[in-house]
Amino acid sequence: MSYLHELLDASPPAFVKFALFQPMSRHREDVPVTTWFAAKLAATMSEDCGPCSQLMVDMAIRAGVAPAIVAALARGDLTSAGADASLGFRYGRAVAANAPEADVVAAQALAKYGRRGVASLAMAVAAARVYPALKRGLGHGATCQRLVVGEEAIEMKRAA
Repeated sequence: MSYLHELLDASPPAFVKFALFQPMSRHREDVPVTTWFAAKLAATMSEDCGPCSQLMVDMAIRAGVAPAIVAALARGDLTSAGADASLGFRYGRAVAANAPEADVVAAQALAKYGRRGVASLAMAVAAARVYPALKRGLGHGATCQRLVVGEEAIEMKRAA
């Protein structure tokens, strides 16, 4: 979190504006916590192959997402992750990458979770991308690391 101290030192008004962003990053309605964290993890992994992704893994587990599901998502094993987590991860990955399938996956999420659920997923993806981008912009976050989920260490690749 040294980058936040750096932001505060450089510009208190910028820091306050970033702090006001925090409630958006936690918004979740009408979508299961597993789906929501899966979308956030996919979006974070699209931006970061290091500490931000590990933080998202840890937050998901603390929020009650089963470590086996989180590990499956981190490995890209969507079948083992289950239907809800898979849909969230596919949504987060497609939206973050501006992939052609984003509309199809968004329609699937809409059919399953409704408009508020999709709004929550969209905000989750957008918010998850802010942290790695801010860190990189301030000159931090250039290292990749393994994600540790329970006893498993999962090799990360540099985000595209």
